[in-house]
Amino acid sequence: MSSHPTTYVAVQAIAPGQLELTQKPLVDPGSGQVRLRVEACGVCHSDAATVEGAFPIAWPRVPGHEAVGVIDAIGSNVEGWTLGQRVGVGFLGGSCGYCAECRGGDLVNCRNQEFTGVHHDGGYAQYMLARASGLVLIPDGLASEDAAPLLCAGLTTFSALRNSPAKAGDLVAIIGIGGLGHLAVQFARRMGFEVVAIGRGPDKADLAGKLGAHHYIDSSGVGVASALQKLGGAKLVLVTASGGKAVADAVKGLRPRGRIIALGASSEPVEIATSDLLFGGRSVEGALTGDPATADATLRFSSLAGVAAMIETMPLERAPEAYRKMMAGAARFRIVLTM
Repeated sequence: MSSHPTTYVAVQAIAPGQLELTQKPLVDPGSGQVRLRVEACGVCHSDAATVEGAFPIAWPRVPGHEAVGVIDAIGSNVEGWTLGQRVGVGFLGGSCGYCAECRGGDLVNCRNQEFTGVHHDGGYAQYMLARASGLVLIPDGLASEDAAPLLCAGLTTFSALRNSPAKAGDLVAIIGIGGLGHLAVQFARRMGFEVVAIGRGPDKADLAGKLGAHHYIDSSGVGVASALQKLGGAKLVLVTASGGKAVADAVKGLRPRGRIIALGASSEPVEIATSDLLFGGRSVEGALTGDPATADATLRFSSLAGVAAMIETMPLERAPEAYRKMMAGAARFRIVLTM
């Protein structure tokens, strides 16, 4: 008799804004896939792309792209992974290996890559299928619920900092002390930067200091650009808060050759005078999560350096409540569903 159940519990989006608890039939992994018995899944703002239907979604769809679980079945043509191994799945569902981007080593921008919880079912469930090429190794010392937010919020900020031109000792600013920002401040401090945290209101100053920031700028009270220039100008500004205005406001706070990396998705346009880019050779770019090797490094670095997301856990059955709380901005700072 099989030790696996025939069905499993999941929370799925059935229409814009509607999540429901359901039972789904357990299926075997296809070629190139593994099946995970999910232990934890983070609730991320990007889940709104699925739940609110911002992406074209084939309903019903199980959201969730910060999933950690144990491999309990392996499909054909999968090498390098074993049953019982604890792995993670992030937003990027796994590269194809044959498109022009993959052939050039740019796995993030693979043209055939699906998004977890968008194009196929994600981690708001007891089980899920995942493409083996997108799996992330979870270090032994890291609890599943602690690892989950690092697969998206952690990877996004770690990868952006690590791939930036900033070097130890440089002034690096983080705009937004939320789900992404509270991790970015910790990473930046442990990477040896002089860290500026930028938030709205004086009440975030204590938290910023505890997370490792050397300076705090209250953007509701002072101009961000002038405050950064008083500190010598930023080599790098990570904009974790969504909105084009935050990006535009920070440009004048950069030192020559300084760079802004936008991480928060927004439809709001970024209005910048080209003269602010030309004089000083400043630049603005975007970054989307990171490749599996960088995800491995994010988790290993977090484990070694003591970087952790501030989380609250909720059982899977309360996923609709967890999602609403996150969307209302009431999470401090990541909610993780446990199975």
